[in-house]
Amino acid sequence: MAGAGLRVLVVDDEQPVRDELAYLLAADPRIDAVDTAASGADALRLIGSVVVDVIFLDIAMPGLDGMEVARLLAQLAVPPRIVFVTAHDQHAVDAFDLHAVDYLLKPVRPERLIEAVRRVVGERDEAGPAPVVVPDDTVIAVERGGVTRFVARSEVVWVEAHGDYARLHTGSDAYLVRVPLTALEDQWAPAGFVRIHRSLLVDIRRVVEVRSDAGRVSVVVPAPGPGGQVELQVARRHA
Repeated sequence: MAGAGLRVLVVDDEQPVRDELAYLLAADPRIDAVDTAASGADALRLIGSVVVDVIFLDIAMPGLDGMEVARLLAQLAVPPRIVFVTAHDQHAVDAFDLHAVDYLLKPVRPERLIEAVRRVVGERDEAGPAPVVVPDDTVIAVERGGVTRFVARSEVVWVEAHGDYARLHTGSDAYLVRVPLTALEDQWAPAGFVRIHRSLLVDIRRVVEVRSDAGRVSVVVPAPGPGGQVELQVARRHA
């Protein structure tokens, strides 16, 4: 096999399934590390902090389901490969529309899991190594009332375009900076910021819910105040 071993993430809300998949995958010599997550939100937070090559992703989960997670991950600069693992076959067409490498039905047979890993490795080696870099935290200078404050990228939840300016929304405040949204998108995409709308950039790790109603898709992220949240619309071409 060309290249280094895979780093795998198993996402399933059922612990027995999660543990069994992790056990079987850890025994595969083509895999270097296996992480687990019990929900879509936990998976997004983890992906924002470590480089993951492939996700074995359940579909039917409370909160963010697997399809919603996959659609969000597709906006990343270098998205991980997806293998769906589900008890239902009716999502297969949607799964491959999202460019899933494979689609496994529960209970997963060990030989079928081995084949899924083979497909992931083959696709990765054919594409060649991707230069994935998770940059250190950066800061941006913000002026307000004659005082300069430095806001760390890790503080920012979402960003809103204002012409040649951008408004940075943190968990406690908002700051207007003279930086175009497109520039921030280019700089922050490797750290997990995705463009969900022509005027909105969101830290994928902060998404707590995805809502879909009559074809309208939105994401919910934290906002200032105890238990505060804000709903942001996802443009159709990003949904």
